[in-house]
Amino acid sequence: MVSRLDAPTQELAEGLIRTAIEVEKKGISGKIYLDARGKKGKDAYSRFDEDIRRTAQILKQSRMPVILDNRPKLFGPGDAPSAALYCGWYSLGKYKDAFQWSEGAVGYHVASSEAVSLHDPKPEYWVKSMIERGVIGTIGPVSEPYLHAFPPPSLFFPLLMSGKYALAEVFTMTNPLLSWRMILIGDPLYNPFKNNPAYIIKNLPRPPE
Repeated sequence: MVSRLDAPTQELAEGLIRTAIEVEKKGISGKIYLDARGKKGKDAYSRFDEDIRRTAQILKQSRMPVILDNRPKLFGPGDAPSAALYCGWYSLGKYKDAFQWSEGAVGYHVASSEAVSLHDPKPEYWVKSMIERGVIGTIGPVSEPYLHAFPPPSLFFPLLMSGKYALAEVFTMTNPLLSWRMILIGDPLYNPFKNNPAYIIKNLPRPPE
């Protein structure tokens, strides 16, 4: 199981660990934001869009508020206060500053180049921009991964919210293509729901070895 402790600055990289330790003690609070596109059909894009909507239905059983946007338009400025968890699409290489991130936030944006660079100051890649604004656990591709390489949110978030697994374990269990182009940024041991699970699921899979 592999993650990267990296960020646009050394201070932010060290903060991934410091914040993870503090949030684990008290737990994470806030809302879950899911940004689908309203697509319907049998193609791969529609199936992934449906999985985002399915995630919203699953997580309504949790103790955290769930906000689903099912429009082609993305969340806009001021639309997403207290964002603790996030998954959505699609804005290629251009972060949308719609979120007020909760301390210890985890999330990922589904697009093809969001982890190309964490250090180039000019691009607005989602991974870099989310870390700069306070997210401490995120996923992104270093080049075109194709849609089927992204962890399905309907698996990723329930496992994380169960408190049974650390961030790197959840990523490994839900990553369809290991050793491909998807990377995890964050403290691999981070478990924001360890002491206060937000979602109870039965028959959890065994953690990866």
